[in-house]
Amino acid sequence: MKTPNMINAKKRNVKAPEYISYDKKYSNFGKNKKYYVRTYGCQMNEHDSEKIKGMLETVGFTSCESVEEADIVILNTCAIRENAHDKVFGFLGVLKHIKDTTNPDLLIGVCGCMSQEAVVVKEILSKYKYVDFVCGTHNLDNLLSIIKNKIDTNKMQVEVESYEGDIVENIPVDRDSKYSAWVDIIYGCDKFCTYCIVPYTRGSQRSRKKEDILEEIKKLKEDGYKEVTLLGQNVNAYGKDLYDNYNLANLLKDVSDIGIDRIRFVTSHPWDFTDEMVDIIAERDNIMPYIHLPLQSGSNKILKLMNRRYTKEDYLKLYNSIREKVKNSSITTDIIVGFPGETEEDFEETLDVVNKCKFDGAFTFAFSKRENTPAALMKETVSEEEKLDRLHRLNEVVNKYSNMANKKMMGKTVKCLVTSLSDKDKNKVCGYTENMKLVNIKGDKSLIGKIVDVKITDTKSFSLDGEYVE
Repeated sequence: MKTPNMINAKKRNVKAPEYISYDKKYSNFGKNKKYYVRTYGCQMNEHDSEKIKGMLETVGFTSCESVEEADIVILNTCAIRENAHDKVFGFLGVLKHIKDTTNPDLLIGVCGCMSQEAVVVKEILSKYKYVDFVCGTHNLDNLLSIIKNKIDTNKMQVEVESYEGDIVENIPVDRDSKYSAWVDIIYGCDKFCTYCIVPYTRGSQRSRKKEDILEEIKKLKEDGYKEVTLLGQNVNAYGKDLYDNYNLANLLKDVSDIGIDRIRFVTSHPWDFTDEMVDIIAERDNIMPYIHLPLQSGSNKILKLMNRRYTKEDYLKLYNSIREKVKNSSITTDIIVGFPGETEEDFEETLDVVNKCKFDGAFTFAFSKRENTPAALMKETVSEEEKLDRLHRLNEVVNKYSNMANKKMMGKTVKCLVTSLSDKDKNKVCGYTENMKLVNIKGDKSLIGKIVDVKITDTKSFSLDGEYVE
């Protein structure tokens, strides 16, 4: 049994990771059995779940639509917010009921970022003893071995490494889409924002080799994919740990040269967003004009307490550069309210930046403590009531500008990658514009997987309506 150690997780290795290929072979121990994977959190977690599914399928497991049908349920977890923890533990209670009443042989596993938190594993060991296995983020490639050991020994398996593992290429992947693909380019983060647990749960920045990334994208293009999204906890830091003179701007250029229709990347840290990156986005038609650029706060005092390493003025300079150079750009952001020490004046500064930037959208949060982060030791100065009031006031402003940005698209004909049937109307399809606006489209399901012209016929705060233009 290996349990996480948060002290070790804070350390940064001098030794570079090894680059190895996944070539593990197991017996067909999942034959005639079904799996269900539930994902919480970011795009990297979504892609990790695609890897989990891919590995399970190599030993015979097949997917199912509900936990009631499943022989094995894996929760791939997120540690960013307190409510993510609550949702996971709440769902474990649902699985316990199934295990106690209808399926005593059900295997239950917990993977992802929560698994890397010592306090979480301690709680599972003491209160959730019906969980069958726990696997960390650094040894996900060993998942099948962990499951097989559980089956063979009937003992709970806890295998969580508290140091960065090797970079493992060619892990089997069962992608959720046939048209749009996630591609990891860098793992981990070295920024240590004081509120964030990610540097501890995902480890130090480790870049994949450019040759492996480009080869993966070439294969995706050959397989008919229209879009790739380059992923990293701090995607802009790509290459810093691996090359002397090759960075994300260089990689974007090389990916663009492959000729795949659409290229995106998330999530950006403003501190690593270079002028060179802005220029290459502006120059290349197949690099989409959508940037997610977390602000977190508009107060320099709070930004310093957050250890964000830029000022409000730095952020606005970068923001304006993107808007000026990248035509038809769409910029979204993340903002936290109620951080320890935030006064009403600090919050008003955040509103001031939002009013200046007029973001296309924002993910907004009230501050919540994450154990083992520096901010967890800071004295809370904002009541829960005031946090919620500030969050409400912020959202009113954010939604106003999101609606305004969408209204500007009324009557325009834009290109959309059609991805699926519409959730709201099965007689329609839906897709995304180049600047990442969701459009519900009056058109036939034969459009799915194609990039088509769509005329915008109606606008809402968070989506658009349109009709296919033949």
